[in-house]
Amino acid sequence: MRVLQAQPPPVIVHVVEQPVHQTSITEVVFGSLAAVAVLLLIAAALGLLLGGVIILIKRVTNRDGIDPEDDASSLRVTPTSVRK
Repeated sequence: MRVLQAQPPPVIVHVVEQPVHQTSITEVVFGSLAAVAVLLLIAAALGLLLGGVIILIKRVTNRDGIDPEDDASSLRVTPTSVRK
């Protein structure tokens, strides 16, 4: 016996394209300001880190050449005239 099979109806697919996102001038300006702010924060952090390392190295190695005992005794500052 042959059973008649009913064919399913055809599937119709309608492809809809996504809308194109347009970039406005405000998005460009805010994006560039955000990039500049991030770079500025990175530069400030690295500058503070490098400055701290340099100060730490100078303190550890004592290469600054400042010895308050010798400078005070070698200057011998005396007034030329004394007011009474």
